[in-house]
Amino acid sequence: MPLLAGTLRIDFSHQFGEQPLTLNSLKYESAETLSVSRFSYLISQPALQKEDGSWQELPGQYAFINASTRRTSFTLTKVPPGTYKSFRFSLGVPKKENHGDPAQYSADHPLNPNFNNLHWDWTGGYIFLALEGQFRTSQKRLNGFVYHLANDQNLSRVQLAANFRIKNKTALALSFDLKKLLTQPRALSFEKDGNSTHSHPGDAISSALVANLKSAFSVRGVSYPPDEVPLAAVTPLFLPKNYTPFPLKMSRRFPMPLLPRDNPLLTQRVALGKKLFHDKSLSKDGTISCATCHHEDKAFTDGLKFSKGINDQEGDKNSMPLFNLAWKSSFFWDGRAKSLRDQVLQPIQDHREMASDLKIVVAQLQKDELRAFENAFGPGPVTEEKIALALENFLLTLTSYDSKFDRAMSGKAKLSEAEQRGMELFFTEYEPRSQQYGADCFHCHGGSFFSDHQFHNNGLKPSLFDTGLMKVTGKETDRGKFSTPSLRNIALTAPYMHDGRFQTLEEVIRHYNEGIHRTSTLDPNLAKHPKGGIALSGKDQAALISFLKSLTDEKYGAKASNPQKNTSSPEKIAQ
Repeated sequence: MPLLAGTLRIDFSHQFGEQPLTLNSLKYESAETLSVSRFSYLISQPALQKEDGSWQELPGQYAFINASTRRTSFTLTKVPPGTYKSFRFSLGVPKKENHGDPAQYSADHPLNPNFNNLHWDWTGGYIFLALEGQFRTSQKRLNGFVYHLANDQNLSRVQLAANFRIKNKTALALSFDLKKLLTQPRALSFEKDGNSTHSHPGDAISSALVANLKSAFSVRGVSYPPDEVPLAAVTPLFLPKNYTPFPLKMSRRFPMPLLPRDNPLLTQRVALGKKLFHDKSLSKDGTISCATCHHEDKAFTDGLKFSKGINDQEGDKNSMPLFNLAWKSSFFWDGRAKSLRDQVLQPIQDHREMASDLKIVVAQLQKDELRAFENAFGPGPVTEEKIALALENFLLTLTSYDSKFDRAMSGKAKLSEAEQRGMELFFTEYEPRSQQYGADCFHCHGGSFFSDHQFHNNGLKPSLFDTGLMKVTGKETDRGKFSTPSLRNIALTAPYMHDGRFQTLEEVIRHYNEGIHRTSTLDPNLAKHPKGGIALSGKDQAALISFLKSLTDEKYGAKASNPQKNTSSPEKIAQ
């Protein structure tokens, strides 16, 4: 009887010379003193060398490694039993997959762009390796570096000698030394060689990185771990006897979202959530609802610098837009909520917003809306949890994907000359070394959502009282970092930034063009720019704004009060 196939787990440790890699720590020395804020990469084409020298390929298996989230392991499955003497893999993605449709992958697949944040989407292709951070110049000034290894010619094969056997479960421990990546055999200096690369053909920095990859990996050891306890299946919460699944429509270009498995989208639940969203009885004095601060005709913002709660109490944040939330994993400007069901209950209780007592809200809804809750959740009383689940269901269905830009990408519209120029600027890096003089917007606002859904310090003058993500994590390295909003519908969502400090898009563009405030946590993609800014001409700034206005979805804005069915943009439905 043949032995069953086993698994091979690959565990990466990230080093800088003899030291473990610690992100955002300005202590590492190569050509300059440097810190690393982002380090992630894709792996493909794994194969094992048998004792006779032949290779056992493991096709169709990929990995996404990300030091920021401590995602440092992956498991190869269906590995034939036997003894092997080498392991090889490619850093990057093969040509076919690199130029394929990135929206085809499941929500947790390593090649899903929303999962790995390593795809250039509209310009095509994956980033194979992203290395970003800051370095100290010879003038003792902090500057940023951004090394993005990409493009077919830079797909790099790594082979490592390692004697191991596959029976049931095997683990192979590897080390990735960033110091060697930057120094052996070719030493790179950010100041002398260049502080950014996007791997254009013939680029000397990307060529050096490819050459150095050969020495950067090593084998630390082999182990044979015991079997793990399988994870319990997720059971949907409060599933009613009769229900209708709600089809989540999205662009065919959108990657599949990771929807909550315990709160499936149901027509009855979405309808209840929408009703609660507009229900003023959720506030203490019955004067405001969620919709008070999130108007559909403003892409679910309110047009105010700071949103107002009961008795016209003013908060300290600009209202965030509410669409394409199914692809986000943290909420609020500072990321303090990790799910929508957590987020939705906080404004109801906040003394500056709806200022309600949830027990009183539950009692009122038990009296007024029990039948609607039973349709959505089956028999049983109204609870705080069910309120959150219903609101989460509704908010997950709010999507935006049908702008003039989207129709132009589908060949159903044509951008104006100014919009086309603005798009070129938006998706072109600012890298004088390679004769690229774009606006560099796509690093944080790229992809199908025009947001990477991450947190960045975007060079606003800092506030001692509003520290952003730092307030949640307690880390000094997160000071001044705020959630990156989508630029879809940006023409409808003024004023701008987390504190609404800019009234117009012209002010926003001027900020990025010449008004960046440099601090130790400034995002590397901005810190790498010259001190005086990127010097876009007035005409180019206007073109950039024209492009941004092309991102307005027709179902919002003026048409929101008179909705019409629109099928001009290709759609798919989440399963």
